[in-house]
Amino acid sequence: MNQVFRQLTTDDNQEYLELMLAAYAPIKALGIHFDAATADLARATKHLTEHDVYALFVDDIMVSSVTLRYPWGTLPGPFGLPHIGWFGAHPDYSGHGWGKKIQDWVEQEIVVKQLKAPAVSLGTAVNHPWLKELYKKRGFEPMHEKDSGKGHITLFMKKILDPAAHDKWLSRQEKR
Repeated sequence: MNQVFRQLTTDDNQEYLELMLAAYAPIKALGIHFDAATADLARATKHLTEHDVYALFVDDIMVSSVTLRYPWGTLPGPFGLPHIGWFGAHPDYSGHGWGKKIQDWVEQEIVVKQLKAPAVSLGTAVNHPWLKELYKKRGFEPMHEKDSGKGHITLFMKKILDPAAHDKWLSRQEKR
């Protein structure tokens, strides 16, 4: 199996849209309104233009993807840290840990090594039946809840990737 991690471009928009719609179909069926669940080609293309999106390809097939949103970007997360947005693994290729692999790769290669950020955040619906526990298993800690006007309460979570750097970052945040 040939595995390749890379950043997506707008040339990947159709395959990316297909991945997101497939990955988010079970969430949409639950009645949870995540933007990726109802995206169209124009929305997926705009998303690829406004954010850094990374994918894992296995034998040239896009099997999982993670979006990073930045504090200085068009849709920052709540903590002044890189924030995971649209995140999904294609259900046709489940059972291989492709979602965990792209998440781990993005956290280490992009967030820690390139951005030198001490932590990363994400948000999920409080009423989602399994995502909160999945993210907790992957090292995310619940921080706070907020009604973002999307029909559900969002639970924001943070994962510390470099504890010493996070302590320094946190002390600078508290002085502001």
